[in-house]
Amino acid sequence: MSHSRHALPPLHLLLAIAIMAVWGTNFVVIKLALAHLTPLTLATLRFVIVFLPLALVLPRPQVPWRNLAAYGLLIGAGQFGVLFTAMRHDITPGLASLVVQTQVFFTIGLSMRLTGERIAPFQIVALLLATAGLAVIVLHTDGTATPLGLGLVLVAALSWSLGNMVARKAGSVNMLAYVVWSALFAVPPLALFALLLDGPAAVWGGIRAADGWTWGAVAWQAVGNTMFGYAAWGWLLHRHPAAQVAPLALLVPVFGLGASALVLDEPLQPWKLAAFTLVMAGLALGITWPHLRERFAR
Repeated sequence: MSHSRHALPPLHLLLAIAIMAVWGTNFVVIKLALAHLTPLTLATLRFVIVFLPLALVLPRPQVPWRNLAAYGLLIGAGQFGVLFTAMRHDITPGLASLVVQTQVFFTIGLSMRLTGERIAPFQIVALLLATAGLAVIVLHTDGTATPLGLGLVLVAALSWSLGNMVARKAGSVNMLAYVVWSALFAVPPLALFALLLDGPAAVWGGIRAADGWTWGAVAWQAVGNTMFGYAAWGWLLHRHPAAQVAPLALLVPVFGLGASALVLDEPLQPWKLAAFTLVMAGLALGITWPHLRERFAR
Protein backbone atom coordinates (compact mmCIF):
# COMPACT_ATOMS: atom_id res chain seq x y z
CA MET A 1 0.00 0.00 0.00
CA SER A 2 1.67 3.20 -1.11
CA HIS A 3 0.07 5.79 1.13
CA SER A 4 1.54 8.90 -0.41
CA ARG A 5 0.74 12.38 0.83
CA HIS A 6 0.65 13.73 -2.74
CA ALA A 7 -2.48 14.36 -4.78
CA LEU A 8 -3.95 11.47 -6.74
CA PRO A 9 -2.18 10.88 -10.09
CA PRO A 10 -4.34 12.21 -12.98
CA LEU A 11 -5.27 8.72 -14.22
CA HIS A 12 -6.29 7.62 -10.72
CA LEU A 13 -8.35 10.79 -10.33
CA LEU A 14 -10.07 10.11 -13.67
CA LEU A 15 -10.80 6.55 -12.57
CA ALA A 16 -12.34 7.84 -9.32
CA ILE A 17 -14.52 10.33 -11.24
CA ALA A 18 -15.59 7.55 -13.64
CA ILE A 19 -16.68 5.40 -10.66
CA MET A 20 -18.69 8.32 -9.24
CA ALA A 21 -20.31 8.94 -12.64
CA VAL A 22 -21.33 5.26 -12.81
CA TRP A 23 -22.64 5.25 -9.23
CA GLY A 24 -24.45 8.59 -9.63
CA THR A 25 -26.15 7.90 -12.98
CA ASN A 26 -27.05 4.43 -11.72
CA PHE A 27 -30.04 5.91 -9.86
CA VAL A 28 -31.60 6.81 -13.23
CA VAL A 29 -30.81 3.30 -14.52
CA ILE A 30 -32.58 1.80 -11.48
CA LYS A 31 -35.67 3.92 -12.21
CA LEU A 32 -35.74 2.69 -15.83
CA ALA A 33 -35.55 -0.96 -14.70
CA LEU A 34 -38.36 -0.42 -12.16
CA ALA A 35 -40.73 0.42 -15.03
CA HIS A 36 -41.19 -3.35 -15.53
CA LEU A 37 -39.58 -5.21 -12.64
CA THR A 38 -40.65 -5.16 -9.00
CA PRO A 39 -37.90 -3.65 -6.77
CA LEU A 40 -37.03 -6.97 -5.10
CA THR A 41 -36.97 -8.82 -8.45
CA LEU A 42 -34.52 -6.23 -9.77
CA ALA A 43 -32.32 -6.60 -6.66
CA THR A 44 -32.42 -10.41 -6.95
CA LEU A 45 -31.43 -10.38 -10.64
CA ARG A 46 -28.68 -7.87 -9.95
CA PHE A 47 -26.98 -10.18 -7.43
CA VAL A 48 -27.55 -13.33 -9.49
CA ILE A 49 -25.58 -11.70 -12.34
CA VAL A 50 -22.92 -10.49 -9.89
CA PHE A 51 -22.43 -14.06 -8.58
CA LEU A 52 -22.57 -15.91 -11.91
CA PRO A 53 -20.35 -16.23 -13.94
CA LEU A 54 -17.58 -14.56 -11.88
CA ALA A 55 -17.78 -17.05 -8.99
CA LEU A 56 -16.60 -19.70 -11.48
CA VAL A 57 -13.33 -17.82 -12.12
CA LEU A 58 -12.66 -15.87 -8.92
CA PRO A 59 -11.57 -17.96 -5.91
CA ARG A 60 -13.47 -17.36 -2.69
CA PRO A 61 -11.61 -14.78 -0.57
CA GLN A 62 -10.02 -16.17 2.59
CA VAL A 63 -12.53 -14.72 5.04
CA PRO A 64 -15.00 -16.55 7.32
CA TRP A 65 -18.32 -17.52 5.71
CA ARG A 66 -20.17 -15.55 8.39
CA ASN A 67 -18.35 -12.37 7.29
CA LEU A 68 -19.38 -12.93 3.65
CA ALA A 69 -22.94 -13.74 4.76
CA ALA A 70 -23.20 -10.57 6.87
CA TYR A 71 -21.93 -8.41 4.01
CA GLY A 72 -24.23 -10.07 1.47
CA LEU A 73 -27.30 -9.63 3.70
CA LEU A 74 -26.51 -6.02 4.63
CA ILE A 75 -25.62 -4.82 1.12
CA GLY A 76 -28.00 -7.07 -0.82
CA ALA A 77 -31.20 -7.08 1.20
CA GLY A 78 -30.47 -4.14 3.53
CA GLN A 79 -29.03 -1.58 1.13
CA PHE A 80 -30.30 -2.41 -2.35
CA GLY A 81 -33.54 -4.26 -1.56
CA VAL A 82 -34.69 -1.36 0.61
CA LEU A 83 -33.34 1.38 -1.71
CA PHE A 84 -35.07 -0.08 -4.80
CA THR A 85 -38.33 -0.40 -2.82
CA ALA A 86 -38.14 3.30 -1.86
CA MET A 87 -37.37 4.35 -5.43
CA ARG A 88 -40.41 2.66 -6.93
CA HIS A 89 -42.95 5.27 -5.78
CA ASP A 90 -41.59 7.12 -2.73
CA ILE A 91 -38.49 9.10 -3.74
CA THR A 92 -37.01 10.45 -6.98
CA PRO A 93 -33.61 9.15 -8.22
CA GLY A 94 -31.91 12.52 -7.66
CA LEU A 95 -33.02 12.80 -4.03
CA ALA A 96 -32.27 9.11 -3.37
CA SER A 97 -28.69 9.60 -4.61
CA LEU A 98 -28.34 12.47 -2.13
CA VAL A 99 -30.01 10.96 0.97
CA VAL A 100 -28.19 7.59 0.72
CA GLN A 101 -24.89 9.46 1.18
CA THR A 102 -25.82 9.93 4.85
CA GLN A 103 -24.08 6.55 5.18
CA VAL A 104 -20.98 8.72 5.79
CA PHE A 105 -22.43 9.86 9.15
CA PHE A 106 -23.58 6.37 10.09
CA THR A 107 -20.08 5.04 9.29
CA ILE A 108 -18.43 7.78 11.41
CA GLY A 109 -20.88 7.11 14.28
CA LEU A 110 -20.34 3.35 14.17
CA SER A 111 -16.54 3.78 14.08
CA MET A 112 -16.73 6.00 17.16
CA ARG A 113 -18.90 3.47 18.94
CA LEU A 114 -16.31 0.77 18.25
CA THR A 115 -13.21 2.84 19.07
CA GLY A 116 -14.75 4.85 21.92
CA GLU A 117 -13.69 8.07 20.18
CA ARG A 118 -15.47 11.29 21.26
CA ILE A 119 -17.54 13.23 18.73
CA ALA A 120 -15.67 16.35 17.58
CA PRO A 121 -17.28 19.82 17.25
CA PHE A 122 -16.82 19.82 13.44
CA GLN A 123 -18.74 16.51 13.27
CA ILE A 124 -21.66 18.01 15.22
CA VAL A 125 -21.77 20.97 12.79
CA ALA A 126 -21.55 18.60 9.79
CA LEU A 127 -24.39 16.46 11.14
CA LEU A 128 -26.56 19.54 11.83
CA LEU A 129 -26.06 20.81 8.28
CA ALA A 130 -27.00 17.45 6.74
CA THR A 131 -29.98 17.07 9.10
CA ALA A 132 -31.20 20.54 8.09
CA GLY A 133 -31.01 19.42 4.44
CA LEU A 134 -33.06 16.28 5.21
CA ALA A 135 -35.59 18.44 7.10
CA VAL A 136 -36.03 20.59 3.97
CA ILE A 137 -36.84 17.40 2.00
CA VAL A 138 -39.34 16.25 4.67
CA LEU A 139 -41.12 19.62 4.56
CA HIS A 140 -41.60 19.35 0.79
CA THR A 141 -43.37 16.01 0.48
CA ASP A 142 -44.93 16.88 -2.88
CA GLY A 143 -44.56 13.38 -4.28
CA THR A 144 -40.82 13.75 -5.02
CA ALA A 145 -40.13 12.21 -1.59
CA THR A 146 -42.60 10.80 0.94
CA PRO A 147 -41.67 10.36 4.61
CA LEU A 148 -41.71 6.57 3.95
CA GLY A 149 -39.31 6.99 1.01
CA LEU A 150 -36.97 9.12 3.08
CA GLY A 151 -37.08 6.63 5.97
CA LEU A 152 -36.38 3.67 3.68
CA VAL A 153 -33.38 5.39 2.07
CA LEU A 154 -31.98 6.18 5.55
CA VAL A 155 -32.35 2.45 6.42
CA ALA A 156 -30.49 1.64 3.17
CA ALA A 157 -27.74 4.12 4.16
CA LEU A 158 -27.42 2.53 7.62
CA SER A 159 -27.19 -0.94 6.03
CA TRP A 160 -24.48 0.33 3.69
CA SER A 161 -22.43 1.71 6.59
CA LEU A 162 -22.84 -1.55 8.55
CA GLY A 163 -21.68 -3.35 5.41
CA ASN A 164 -18.63 -1.06 5.34
CA MET A 165 -17.81 -2.14 8.91
CA VAL A 166 -18.11 -5.83 7.99
CA ALA A 167 -15.91 -5.36 4.91
CA ARG A 168 -13.30 -3.57 7.01
CA LYS A 169 -13.23 -6.56 9.38
CA ALA A 170 -12.46 -8.80 6.38
CA GLY A 171 -9.09 -7.06 6.08
CA SER A 172 -7.12 -6.75 2.87
CA VAL A 173 -8.93 -8.96 0.33
CA ASN A 174 -9.65 -8.87 -3.40
CA MET A 175 -12.69 -6.58 -3.21
CA LEU A 176 -14.24 -7.85 -6.45
CA ALA A 177 -14.04 -11.49 -5.30
CA TYR A 178 -15.43 -10.41 -1.93
CA VAL A 179 -18.43 -8.66 -3.52
CA VAL A 180 -19.03 -11.59 -5.90
CA TRP A 181 -18.98 -14.30 -3.21
CA SER A 182 -21.06 -12.25 -0.78
CA ALA A 183 -23.77 -12.05 -3.49
CA LEU A 184 -24.42 -15.74 -2.79
CA PHE A 185 -26.04 -14.63 0.49
CA ALA A 186 -27.93 -11.68 -1.00
CA VAL A 187 -29.92 -13.73 -3.55
CA PRO A 188 -31.98 -16.16 -1.34
CA PRO A 189 -33.53 -13.52 1.00
CA LEU A 190 -34.19 -11.12 -1.90
CA ALA A 191 -35.85 -13.86 -4.00
CA LEU A 192 -37.89 -15.03 -1.00
CA PHE A 193 -39.10 -11.50 -0.14
CA ALA A 194 -39.89 -10.82 -3.83
CA LEU A 195 -42.16 -13.89 -3.93
CA LEU A 196 -43.73 -13.20 -0.51
CA LEU A 197 -44.22 -9.43 -0.75
CA ASP A 198 -44.75 -8.87 -4.50
CA GLY A 199 -46.28 -12.25 -5.31
CA PRO A 200 -45.22 -14.76 -8.01
CA ALA A 201 -47.60 -13.19 -10.58
CA ALA A 202 -45.96 -9.74 -10.27
CA VAL A 203 -42.45 -11.24 -10.32
CA TRP A 204 -42.99 -13.37 -13.45
CA GLY A 205 -45.18 -10.74 -15.10
CA GLY A 206 -42.39 -8.18 -14.69
CA ILE A 207 -39.73 -10.53 -16.06
CA ARG A 208 -41.94 -11.40 -19.08
CA ALA A 209 -42.71 -7.73 -19.76
CA ALA A 210 -39.05 -6.65 -19.47
CA ASP A 211 -37.63 -5.23 -22.71
CA GLY A 212 -34.07 -4.70 -23.94
CA TRP A 213 -33.73 -1.47 -21.93
CA THR A 214 -34.77 -3.27 -18.74
CA TRP A 215 -32.28 -6.11 -19.22
CA GLY A 216 -29.60 -3.55 -20.13
CA ALA A 217 -30.36 -1.75 -16.85
CA VAL A 218 -30.11 -5.03 -14.90
CA ALA A 219 -26.77 -5.86 -16.55
CA TRP A 220 -25.51 -2.33 -15.81
CA GLN A 221 -26.43 -2.83 -12.15
CA ALA A 222 -24.21 -5.89 -11.99
CA VAL A 223 -21.38 -5.09 -14.40
CA GLY A 224 -20.98 -1.30 -14.20
CA ASN A 225 -22.12 -0.52 -10.71
CA THR A 226 -20.89 -3.58 -8.82
CA MET A 227 -18.08 -5.29 -10.75
CA PHE A 228 -16.40 -2.16 -12.10
CA GLY A 229 -17.43 0.22 -9.31
CA TYR A 230 -16.53 -1.82 -6.25
CA ALA A 231 -13.42 -3.41 -7.73
CA ALA A 232 -11.98 -0.08 -8.90
CA TRP A 233 -12.93 1.71 -5.66
CA GLY A 234 -11.28 -1.06 -3.60
CA TRP A 235 -8.18 -0.81 -5.80
CA LEU A 236 -7.94 2.98 -5.22
CA LEU A 237 -8.45 2.65 -1.45
CA HIS A 238 -5.55 0.19 -1.27
CA ARG A 239 -3.22 2.61 -3.05
CA HIS A 240 -4.10 5.94 -1.44
CA PRO A 241 -5.10 7.19 2.02
CA ALA A 242 -8.87 7.08 2.57
CA ALA A 243 -8.80 10.85 3.31
CA GLN A 244 -7.71 11.46 -0.31
CA VAL A 245 -10.15 9.07 -1.98
CA ALA A 246 -13.29 9.26 0.20
CA PRO A 247 -14.18 12.96 -0.50
CA LEU A 248 -14.64 12.10 -4.19
CA ALA A 249 -17.78 10.17 -3.17
CA LEU A 250 -19.38 13.64 -2.86
CA LEU A 251 -19.65 13.60 -6.67
CA VAL A 252 -22.25 10.78 -6.57
CA PRO A 253 -25.25 13.05 -5.77
CA VAL A 254 -23.96 15.63 -8.29
CA PHE A 255 -24.12 13.01 -11.06
CA GLY A 256 -27.33 11.59 -9.55
CA LEU A 257 -29.29 14.86 -9.54
CA GLY A 258 -27.81 15.94 -12.88
CA ALA A 259 -28.65 12.70 -14.67
CA SER A 260 -32.13 12.60 -13.14
CA ALA A 261 -32.80 16.17 -14.32
CA LEU A 262 -31.44 15.48 -17.84
CA VAL A 263 -32.86 12.01 -18.49
CA LEU A 264 -36.05 11.90 -16.40
CA ASP A 265 -36.81 15.64 -16.33
CA GLU A 266 -36.69 15.62 -12.53
CA PRO A 267 -37.41 19.27 -11.62
CA LEU A 268 -34.70 21.06 -9.62
CA GLN A 269 -36.82 23.41 -7.51
CA PRO A 270 -35.10 25.99 -5.25
CA TRP A 271 -35.94 23.92 -2.13
CA LYS A 272 -34.30 20.84 -3.66
CA LEU A 273 -31.14 22.81 -4.45
CA ALA A 274 -31.18 24.20 -0.89
CA ALA A 275 -31.50 20.69 0.56
CA PHE A 276 -28.73 19.50 -1.77
CA THR A 277 -26.44 22.36 -0.66
CA LEU A 278 -27.03 21.71 3.06
CA VAL A 279 -26.52 17.93 2.86
CA MET A 280 -23.45 18.30 0.64
CA ALA A 281 -21.96 20.98 2.94
CA GLY A 282 -22.43 18.62 5.90
CA LEU A 283 -20.88 15.69 4.03
CA ALA A 284 -17.98 17.79 2.75
CA LEU A 285 -17.22 19.12 6.23
CA GLY A 286 -17.48 15.65 7.82
CA ILE A 287 -15.17 14.03 5.27
CA THR A 288 -12.59 16.74 4.52
CA TRP A 289 -12.18 18.70 7.78
CA PRO A 290 -9.61 16.38 9.47
CA HIS A 291 -7.55 16.40 6.27
CA LEU A 292 -7.73 20.22 5.97
CA ARG A 293 -6.96 20.76 9.66
CA GLU A 294 -3.86 18.58 9.37
CA ARG A 295 -2.76 20.59 6.35
CA PHE A 296 -3.23 23.92 8.13
CA ALA A 297 -1.34 22.59 11.18
CA ARG A 298 1.61 21.73 8.95
